[in-house]
Amino acid sequence: MNALNLFELGILDRIAGFLHCAFLDAVMPAISFLGNGGWIWILAALLLMIRERDRKTGLAIALALVFSLITANLLLKPFVARPRPFQINTAVRLLIAAPKEFSFPSGHTQSSFAAASALYFNKQKIGAAALILAALIGFSRLYLYLHYPSDVLAGAAIGLALGYTAEEVIRKTGKRN
Repeated sequence: MNALNLFELGILDRIAGFLHCAFLDAVMPAISFLGNGGWIWILAALLLMIRERDRKTGLAIALALVFSLITANLLLKPFVARPRPFQINTAVRLLIAAPKEFSFPSGHTQSSFAAASALYFNKQKIGAAALILAALIGFSRLYLYLHYPSDVLAGAAIGLALGYTAEEVIRKTGKRN
């Protein structure tokens, strides 16, 4: 095992040692669930597309999620093929079912930050709140011992870039009409 993995496992062990309690053991799986398949962000995109004045924001979120799916699940996860931390530290008791995909980057975090940043970069009032939710989803993945900190940080950074890119594509496409 390399030094980075050991360092990051130490961070996860500290989170487990200091923060685990009955309340968070119930709340963190629920927060993580919000990022499953990006369903909360897909719902947000669909709801925004209903109203004409919010349609471009909804489209930007949808495009950001497509970019995220391609980048994380089809390109990076299979290429990096990083095992999840619970596969290395097998003494950990998971609070949710073990994911089957590779660890890097955190898809929950990446898609959440992609969608939330598309909202934020569209100057939506709820953009800041969406970014906080994205951060909570990312942290839940650490709390649940499903990702290394670098998986979550990379997911957040890539997601922010994808959200910005999607917003720019939609904005530039809209100016041509």
